[in-house]
Amino acid sequence: MDDKEFGTRDKRGDWAPIKLLEPAPLWLFPPKPKKILAWIPAYFFPYNVLFMISSIIYWFLVIPPVETMSNFSWDWTINILVINMVLAFIWYQGWEVPLYIKKKQANRFKYNKSFPFDIKNKFFWFKNQTIDNMTRSMLFGVPIWSMLQILMLWTFSNGYIPWINFSENKIWFILMILVVPIIHDFHFYCIHRLIHIPILYKWVHSVHHKSVNPSPWSSLSMHPVEHILYFGTVFWHFLLPSNPIIAIYQLHFAGFGAVPGHIGFDKVEISSKKTFDTHAYMHYLHHKYFNVNYGGDGLVPFDRVFGTYHDGSKESDIRFKPKT
Repeated sequence: MDDKEFGTRDKRGDWAPIKLLEPAPLWLFPPKPKKILAWIPAYFFPYNVLFMISSIIYWFLVIPPVETMSNFSWDWTINILVINMVLAFIWYQGWEVPLYIKKKQANRFKYNKSFPFDIKNKFFWFKNQTIDNMTRSMLFGVPIWSMLQILMLWTFSNGYIPWINFSENKIWFILMILVVPIIHDFHFYCIHRLIHIPILYKWVHSVHHKSVNPSPWSSLSMHPVEHILYFGTVFWHFLLPSNPIIAIYQLHFAGFGAVPGHIGFDKVEISSKKTFDTHAYMHYLHHKYFNVNYGGDGLVPFDRVFGTYHDGSKESDIRFKPKT
C-alpha cells in the first residue's frame, strides 16, 4: 500500500498523516448530536471493547475465589504476577515482531523513518532502546501493575470498598463501564502534567522520554515512581462504587492500552488493500514535541483548555516550535 495517499514525508523521511487530529466531540458547545453519534463507534472499537472482553475472560479464568483473595498468600498472588507477565509479553511482542523485527510493512505509515533497534545510544541500558524498554517494562512495569491489582482484589474481597453488582444497580454499573476510558484520560493527564514539573521530569519522567522514537515496548518503559502513578488509575475504583471486573478493565486499559499510543505507525496493514488506524499520532506528537498533548486520547479536553493541543498541522508546528 502506498502511504503517500494518506500522508507526506519531510526531508528527513519522517511521515505525517494529511488528516489532522480531531478532539472527541463530547465537549463541543453548542453540542452537536450528529457528530457525537458518528463518533460513538470509534469510542468503543477496536481497543475499548477488546479490553472489556479481556477483563471478563481474565476474571473467569484467572481470578481465584473471593474467599482466597481475602487473605494474602504466595500461591494466588504469584500466579497473577506470572500470568500478567505472560499476557503482557504476548501482547507487546505481538506488535513488536511484525512491525519492528520482521518489518513486514517496512516504514510505510511510520512517523519516524528509523527503527530503534538499529540505533545504539548510551542513554539506554545495553545501549539499545528496544532491550532497555522491554527490560524496564517486565522488571518494573508489570510487577507494579500486578501489585496494585492484587491490592485492589484483596480490598474488594474484604469489603473495604463498595462492591456493586449489575443486578443491584444496573444504571451505575453500566455507567462505570462506559467511563473507564474517560477516567483513564483524566487520570493520565493529571499525573502526566505533574511529572513534567522540572524536578519530577529530571528524576522520574525523563526515563520514558528517552524514547523519542517510541515503539510498542516504550509503552511501559518508565521509572517505577511513574509506574505507580500511572497504574494508580485503579484507585478511582476505591473512591467510586465499582466492581472488581470493572477495576480490572481499568488496569487492562492502562497496561495493554498503553501500546496504541506508542506503536509508531499511523496505520497497520492487514492486507495489500486494508489497514486499520492505530490512533497513535496524538501521543507520538507528545514524544516529538515534549510540551504538547499531555492527555491520552483527548477524551478529556484539558489540552485544548490549557493551550497544549497539537493537531498535527503546520500551524501547530510553528506554535510549539522550541524557542531558540
